[in-house]
Amino acid sequence: MGVIAEQLSATFPLTYSEAIVAMGAAILGIAAGMLGALAVLQGRSLVGDALAHSALPGVAVAFIVTGAKDPASLLAGAILAGIVGAFMIVGIERTSRIRPDAAIGVVLSSFFALGIVLLTYISNTGGAQQAGLDTYLFGQAAGIVERDVEIMAVMAGGAALVVVAFFRIFKTVLFDRSFASSLGVPVKIVELATTALLVVAIVIGLRTVGAILMVAMLITPTVVARQFTNRLVWLLPVAALVGATVGITGALASSQAEVPTGPVIVLVGVSLAVLAILFAPGRGVAWRAATLARARRRENTSGVLVALETAMHHGAPPTPRELALASGRSARSVRRGLRDLSRAGLVQRDEGRVILNERGAAAAHAALESRRLWSAWLEHGWRLDLPDAREADPRDLRASLGDDAVDQLVVLEREATA
Repeated sequence: MGVIAEQLSATFPLTYSEAIVAMGAAILGIAAGMLGALAVLQGRSLVGDALAHSALPGVAVAFIVTGAKDPASLLAGAILAGIVGAFMIVGIERTSRIRPDAAIGVVLSSFFALGIVLLTYISNTGGAQQAGLDTYLFGQAAGIVERDVEIMAVMAGGAALVVVAFFRIFKTVLFDRSFASSLGVPVKIVELATTALLVVAIVIGLRTVGAILMVAMLITPTVVARQFTNRLVWLLPVAALVGATVGITGALASSQAEVPTGPVIVLVGVSLAVLAILFAPGRGVAWRAATLARARRRENTSGVLVALETAMHHGAPPTPRELALASGRSARSVRRGLRDLSRAGLVQRDEGRVILNERGAAAAHAALESRRLWSAWLEHGWRLDLPDAREADPRDLRASLGDDAVDQLVVLEREATA
């Protein structure tokens, strides 16, 4: 790890300590992104919050027993406490009438209260060794040393190997517990293993973001990754990459601004999650709103085109006001539709009146034909003998259903009107 840190500090404008912090934050992000995704997809993300708070008394008890602030022993205590908290949550859920959210709340509050009491007791003893234990509560990435990073790397690497080795089993249990059980998969053991992996991710992040904010690192990378992929095989590495990016960015930003690292990492993660939710291609809120606005505008333009063709068919070319009155549309929507048709080169003006040109007349006839076929599909589509399930597109029925299906639809329509 020291060699890697030296290479980073030589390649980038970083000090050796900043390189160590960046490595630790990257390892945390990778572990939290990959392992937190398993909990988020199960709908048990708050279990991570409970386990993060449960680790705090484990750190305090390990210090009381050993009398030394050794990272390995403190993390071992955090792991044991996290596992105990996990078993308590599962036990309360399965042996009582308490709902899962209440079980999580009981374990979270009781373990966190015990941790605060023990940390207060340790601080009152006045021992020199107890200084810095509160960093497990709020996190202090600047205090990470090379040995901490090595321990984090070993834990994260072991957890990643477990996920890769048993990926198919995790995937089956995650999405279909009943099917996994029918195959003979020990579902309860797999769920406990998933919780144990979650404990590993939490323990890795205690020194960096602390017990209070660790849940954000478990959730935000998955939230971001989920906006870009629907497949678990891609979700896990993308979440790990997002977590590493968030961890490194937050750690370096906090170092430059001289503010607490944990909150900055969380703020970076939340900001990235908000951006992904808003602007992710195909799924983002803003993206979908823009797509819907474009669809509504196309529909309005098509409606104005058909209304114009109908008006010209029954009399002289109309003015925009006459077209609005005849079609029942607002003057604003008619003006917008005519503006789009003019840009497309489908209409022309003559002394204030709107006239369809040859291309516009062809487009109007195509729009009317498309509407007629869609009405026929809604009325007779259930009678078609399709070889597979197809989703009909009202804008282009032939492209979505195929020529043979549309020809059948035309025949059925003619038989119904004969």
